Amino acid sequence: MIKYILQIWNAKDLRKKILFTFFILVLFRLMTHITIPGVNLEALKVVFEQNKLLGIFSAMTGGSANNFSIILMGLSPYINASIIMQLLTVISTKLETINKEGEQGRRTINRYTRWLTFPLAFLQSYGMISLVNASAPVPIIENLSDPFVVLPIMITISAGTIILMWLGELISERGIGNGISLLIFAGIMAGIPSMLASIFALAQQETNKLIPFVATILITILFTIIVILITEGQRRIPITYAGRHRNSKGEESSLPIRVNQAGMIPIIFAVSVVTFPSVLGQFFVNAKSAWVQYLGNFFINNFQSQSPLYLIMYFLLIIAFTYFYVSVTFNPNNVAENIQKRGGFIPGLRPGKETAEYLGKVSNHLNLWGGLFIGIIAVSPILIQGIFSQVGTGSIPVIISGAGLIIVVGVVLDLVRQVNTQMLSHHYDKFY
Repeated sequence: MIKYILQIWNAKDLRKKILFTFFILVLFRLMTHITIPGVNLEALKVVFEQNKLLGIFSAMTGGSANNFSIILMGLSPYINASIIMQLLTVISTKLETINKEGEQGRRTINRYTRWLTFPLAFLQSYGMISLVNASAPVPIIENLSDPFVVLPIMITISAGTIILMWLGELISERGIGNGISLLIFAGIMAGIPSMLASIFALAQQETNKLIPFVATILITILFTIIVILITEGQRRIPITYAGRHRNSKGEESSLPIRVNQAGMIPIIFAVSVVTFPSVLGQFFVNAKSAWVQYLGNFFINNFQSQSPLYLIMYFLLIIAFTYFYVSVTFNPNNVAENIQKRGGFIPGLRPGKETAEYLGKVSNHLNLWGGLFIGIIAVSPILIQGIFSQVGTGSIPVIISGAGLIIVVGVVLDLVRQVNTQMLSHHYDKFY
């Protein structure tokens, strides 16, 4: 391990990229602690103690919501804008044509994504400010109805998201790894030390918390191993490319299709949908109409993170969005056409329609297992926490959510691959 680190350090270009990435991540962490002036932090603390859904959102943004910082929304508006553009690329013929123009087309789509990020951040910032303020026992921000009060805050938060987006792109261009993913990764990892410290202190004070404490650590390690195996798992479809000469033997290759083709996107979609009723409930409970108040209380009580209805809908939505997202991003007809154009075929199948049908069947089969995997990993920590509470051994907070675990594992694996690639390039340049 030490030898490997020394090799990385001795590679000058790689060392510069890693140090630059580290500098940007430190800057990001500093920004999470810059609180917007005029915020009542004591009332804010009460809100996050009572609302677990807001606590989950804050954990995904590195604690920026807990501090009501200038990057309150994190990168969620940019992620939503990216998803919207991916869907529009499939729906719009013009955008689809642009996307097929290679590197230039991707740059154009990325530019559209950036333009869409700011209005989304502006709208989401108002929703977040209103939700947190409505959930507090006393106003977190005074005179929120005054445009001269709320507009500067919304602009500041929206600008914070744009700055984060720019920092992520700087990492992708000059650093190592995918910048956006690394910022999300850093936000998740930043909350783990304090979470471990609080869990350990709780286990020391109450002996009945010792069993769930040890069990949570072991389960987290087990889940990490499973996520690594599934993330790296793939189905390799054999492909034979015809030889250029009459008597030459065809070239054997394979088309890898991952078990988890959709990655984290289904969870992002599912969380947005399943938490929406609870968000509405926060506003409805303050209505004057009795039936609207009743509806608000129903939403709040039945869409909490440990309620059966929440867990069932969360699990089913993840599977549904897995199929939906892969159907948008993976087109068997295009893949079959590209294989045929290169003179390739799947042994035992005719090129064209029959190949496309086979690829679609394989993809759907993998989607079922991939969706089940994502759903189980996302729901299991919540279920385990509830089981410990029911059996009387005591409950403690999870170290990292299932969604966070999938992100962390994916980013680390990608980072290791990129570092190894850079290392190979460095050694290659030494000899040539």
